[in-house]
Amino acid sequence: MIASVRGEVLEIALDHVVIEAAGVGYRLNVTPATLSTLTRGEESRLYTAMIVREDSMTLFGFADTESRDLFGLLQTVSGVGPRLAMAVLAVLEPEALRKALAESNVAALTRVPGIGKRGAERMVVELRDKVNLVPVQSGPPGATPTPVITPVRDQVVEALTGLGFSLKQAEQSVDAVLAEQPAADTSTALRAALAALGKNR
Repeated sequence: MIASVRGEVLEIALDHVVIEAAGVGYRLNVTPATLSTLTRGEESRLYTAMIVREDSMTLFGFADTESRDLFGLLQTVSGVGPRLAMAVLAVLEPEALRKALAESNVAALTRVPGIGKRGAERMVVELRDKVNLVPVQSGPPGATPTPVITPVRDQVVEALTGLGFSLKQAEQSVDAVLAEQPAADTSTALRAALAALGKNR
């Protein structure tokens, strides 16, 4: 199993990239968002998933492990294969996908070509409780982690904006609190966020 590929970017196309690692050029299918992070001639690392079929072996590349893990999770849904899973990630960034599933937002999911209303409803039912089990993680060191959209987060952000804080201030403080205390309930998270915001004023 090839878990990642690091090397010089030899070729960039509309839906794939070729990276040379140890003298071998690997063709990886990628989303537009991943393509936008790559530059021909520069060294890059992509996390990969390898799909083996009777007649093919295909590598799919991702800028971070979170996207790779969500790619695998999407394929646990009946009727969703690698290409459709990539289409989902091309339309919905990991944060937007988590939010759509958590909120049962069928309309957002049906924006993906190839997913109808029934397919979107099936994805919500099968993945709603599983999506937050995928770690939120970015590949490059020092990158800002994608916040997990949870009912607690939404409620505390709404409460803080109602108290007069800006949406950006509220989201940043709540994300910081929940990163340290993932199991915090609404009142605990609100108190901690208010304390943090009070110090910064």
